[in-house]
Amino acid sequence: MILCANHISLWDPPLLGSGIERQVHFMAKEELFKIPVLSFLITKFGAFPVKRGAGDRAAIRTTLKLLEDGKIFGIFPEGTRSKTGEPGEAMPGVAMFALKSEAAVIPVAIIGPYRPFRSIKIVYGKPIDLTQLREAKSSADTLKETSDLIMEHIKQLRNQHLS
Repeated sequence: MILCANHISLWDPPLLGSGIERQVHFMAKEELFKIPVLSFLITKFGAFPVKRGAGDRAAIRTTLKLLEDGKIFGIFPEGTRSKTGEPGEAMPGVAMFALKSEAAVIPVAIIGPYRPFRSIKIVYGKPIDLTQLREAKSSADTLKETSDLIMEHIKQLRNQHLS
């Protein structure tokens, strides 16, 4: 399964998996793995390194293998944290993983400010039906359409539960 969430804070990766009994695996920028204590912690949380800004084949293979093995992969389709708190545009990587695997794609909305005495809400949506997109010939247009569809589900889920 692929959990696809909006990204507003450094706390999002551990919180994304907090409502699930199984471990959620994530990509994390490789620079974080150069800090010994942090590297140890994020590895324990299920993170593995990715070279940002490049097609990191090792990270792609790791992700597809995790999905093939029935593991849960968490991803933030925007590729970085939102500066405004509003969901942005998805990068094509999320679509590639969704289309190359048979994994269920679950939209997740992370809602709320990360402030003391304020609650954070994590809302898991229903799986997104990607049948037609998976059957289509893979192209840049298909990746864009898939990425946009995933982000639209995240935005709708977020807007439904804002209050």
